[in-house]
Amino acid sequence: MNTNIAVIAGSLSTSIFVASQLPMLVKAARTKDLRSYSLGQIVLANVGNLIHAFYVVHLPAGPVWLLHGFYLVSTALMLIWYLRYSGGRDAPANDTTHEQRRPRVARAT
Repeated sequence: MNTNIAVIAGSLSTSIFVASQLPMLVKAARTKDLRSYSLGQIVLANVGNLIHAFYVVHLPAGPVWLLHGFYLVSTALMLIWYLRYSGGRDAPANDTTHEQRRPRVARAT
């Protein structure tokens, strides 16, 4: 019975972690605006996930495989989207293409 509780807890936590990442992925896919993300962080997340995969594949199949598989796919997608939509560089600070522009006010002279 102890194993069943562990599997249930693992399944529940996996669902919660996946649900917490989905809004970020949906927003990134919808807006194609990844300026708030760091290329270094995305690359490190991918490298860490690839190294961690060597550990995960030696564990018995279970919720951790699903969670790690999701992390592998989601961090890879973020890297691909970052490189595709930002050209691999941070957008210039004065780029207002995604910001709401304020209407100009005529000044009295």
